[in-house]
Amino acid sequence: MTSFDAIIIGGGHNGLVAAATLAKAGRKVLVLEAGSEAGGAARTEEFAPGFRASSIAHLLNRLHPDVVKTLELEKHGLQFGRADFMPSVALSKDGPPLVLHGAYGEVLTGASSSEQSAWKELRAQLLRYTGILKPFLSRRPPDLAGISLLETALLGKTALALKKLGKEDMRDFLRVLLMNVADLLDEQLADNRLKGLLAFDATLGSHLGPRSPTSLLGLYYRLAGETDGAAGAQILPQGGMGAVVAAIRASAENAGVEIRTSAPVAKIIIEKGRAVGVALDNGEVLRANTIVSAINPAMTFLDLVGPREIDTGFARKVKNIRMKGDAAKLNLALDRPPQFSGVDAAGHKGRLVIAASPDHVERAFNPSKYGEFSPEPVMEVTLPSLADPSLAPSGACVLSAVVQYAPYALKEGWDAGKPKFLKAIMTQLESYAPGISESVVHAELLTPADIETRYRMPGGHWHHGELQADQMLVSRPVSGWSGYDTPIDGLFLAGAGSHPGGGVSGAPGLNAARRIIAMKG
Repeated sequence: MTSFDAIIIGGGHNGLVAAATLAKAGRKVLVLEAGSEAGGAARTEEFAPGFRASSIAHLLNRLHPDVVKTLELEKHGLQFGRADFMPSVALSKDGPPLVLHGAYGEVLTGASSSEQSAWKELRAQLLRYTGILKPFLSRRPPDLAGISLLETALLGKTALALKKLGKEDMRDFLRVLLMNVADLLDEQLADNRLKGLLAFDATLGSHLGPRSPTSLLGLYYRLAGETDGAAGAQILPQGGMGAVVAAIRASAENAGVEIRTSAPVAKIIIEKGRAVGVALDNGEVLRANTIVSAINPAMTFLDLVGPREIDTGFARKVKNIRMKGDAAKLNLALDRPPQFSGVDAAGHKGRLVIAASPDHVERAFNPSKYGEFSPEPVMEVTLPSLADPSLAPSGACVLSAVVQYAPYALKEGWDAGKPKFLKAIMTQLESYAPGISESVVHAELLTPADIETRYRMPGGHWHHGELQADQMLVSRPVSGWSGYDTPIDGLFLAGAGSHPGGGVSGAPGLNAARRIIAMKG
């Protein structure tokens, strides 16, 4: 029987970040990954001969600066700067696109001068308001039952930051906080292309439409992410998202972490109310003082711990975490680069968004409420091989897209529905990039059901639980247990289902490791 200081279940990026942080603090750490390679949904994978794409997450826009610093990721091969920031291109069927350049629209082109002024004002306002919420998203949420001096100080700083906004801004912050994004956009902007792009970003990865209450929170969450110190900036890493995971893994292994792949955990061993080890599928037992689960909270408690070890109230809360995905991932192998109408060469290397207006996003969302896919889906498209030719054969091109809305529990079933949904997506792409259908060598469409199976994500939800007001901050994953601790002594959570949520940030893994280090000394 082998013993470690800490065993991490799940070798996704959060599990690797937690492992590296603990190892740097002197712990003997083992990572157990069920799949054949580490990285989870942030791997770079070959989906057709010679064609590679980022698996699910395909853009880097929220890797936490403390993760970069603590793990010394630049020493381990992760390099990027402002020159790598991608523009966001809001496509239009009946005219030229509108483009946000730099860090989420520091410069806006393709719009009227009055719209540029309105956007400059709204962008500044959104960033000010995001700044109020950002401290809560970057550290362990306050423990409301026994609030510490440090947490009291943080709340005091937040109150001071609110006061500094001034009376008018403070009132407006409180007014719009739980608003729907469509109403705010209608108040301040006129251009449907810009409003469609912002509505898409606010609802990406959520079971919400732009007119759903609280949908503005999604835009705050998006803008709370940063790249190279710039809020809202996004990049396509050379080598795909797998390059980010490779740097995190290299840091972990350099710190002495042992990583085992193809090692599924069957059970977390509990003795006298305390987690003391794990049993693998092959029967091997491994013991540790600390067990860290970087996989989905529901899988952790309902499958690996088992309902006998947790009280019924907690089990009920866990069972009721909403986590049915609405986003599909499309990978296309193309024999030549596509040409999106009106988009220049720089734009093709950016993030191309098909969301013509907030109403388009809302209409795409509506069928998903009734178990149907969107006949005119909205999507975020990238052509990563244009910037990184190693991802495709010479002269060919990779298209990677995240598409909404594709409900996990499709009424007709995904066996029947997948070819129809793929056809709807291709029809939509064809209207923005004429001739693209003729260049397709291979198409891979991953529905939420496919994502669940391939990446062991219940519901195919990449956030491991809806990122909505009642499942955020002190209520993530469930109320009363938001600070990475669990009702089982010695068992901690460190995945996307924990605070602050999903996306390739590493924050849940880093915060969980810091919590363990602080508790254990």
